[in-house]
Amino acid sequence: MASDLEISRFIALILRHKPETIGISLDERGWADVQELIAGVNKTYPLTMERLEEIVRADGKQRYSFNDDRTLIRANQGHSVPVDVELQKVAPPDVLFHGTGEKYAQAILGEGLIPKSRLYVHLSPDVATATLVGKRHGKPVVFQVDAKRMTEDGVEFFLSANGVWLTKRVPARYLSRIETE
Repeated sequence: MASDLEISRFIALILRHKPETIGISLDERGWADVQELIAGVNKTYPLTMERLEEIVRADGKQRYSFNDDRTLIRANQGHSVPVDVELQKVAPPDVLFHGTGEKYAQAILGEGLIPKSRLYVHLSPDVATATLVGKRHGKPVVFQVDAKRMTEDGVEFFLSANGVWLTKRVPARYLSRIETE
């Protein structure tokens, strides 16, 4: 039997990147019909409404949101497909952080942070979270982002429903590598 983590990862793939994997589509705001999602996921993994609700509730990163009547679901951020998840434009704290793996550090110092296949660069509000993110990519490296100066220079920031800070790009001049251990 598949674990909730396996199913959650599959749902993330569908709601962020490839809804066509199970034959569904997302609306312009990234919403998918819950019953269509359940039916599509059931072709690969067993999923009920109760299990989906538990996966959404228990997700430590709060990746997903239901609408008020739980008929629609979407990923809160991390999309590679063009959707508008109605992000709030918010003034960020003076500094934010980005965690990555050592193997990417030199490229980041040269070109800055770019979203690659995603729509936005993801930033963390603290070093601990950024370090955890970095560990997913090998030996962690954390960059401090001068969000205050970026904002003064006209760069927009958004805050996702699950507390991840997003921006289109972070040029290298706003970055400094910090020691975490």
